[in-house]
Amino acid sequence: MTDGHTITIHKSERHVRAVHDGVVLAESDRPLELRETGCPVRYYIPAEDVRLDLLTPSDTHTVCPYKGTASYWSLPDAADLVWAYPEPKPDMAELGDHYCFYDTEVS
Repeated sequence: MTDGHTITIHKSERHVRAVHDGVVLAESDRPLELRETGCPVRYYIPAEDVRLDLLTPSDTHTVCPYKGTASYWSLPDAADLVWAYPEPKPDMAELGDHYCFYDTEVS
């Protein structure tokens, strides 16, 4: 990226879990690891490894100039807990069909 902002994505074999109030919302051994200038490392988990049946789509959307427009999902007691880029920008196409949680356990 030309303005000094960098984003790298690579396939990780780390074990990643997203748990809320003792309920496992996602668990994967094949997340994407995203490193972005000025941000913490984020793990994007394939949709097949996410309990989408427990999540409700939110009306929240945010725009990242690098990744695209994010959509959010919530639990009854946790608004906008999860986000994804359903139609990421072409350079970030790998993120499609992957979900990211604010809090994950990594081992």
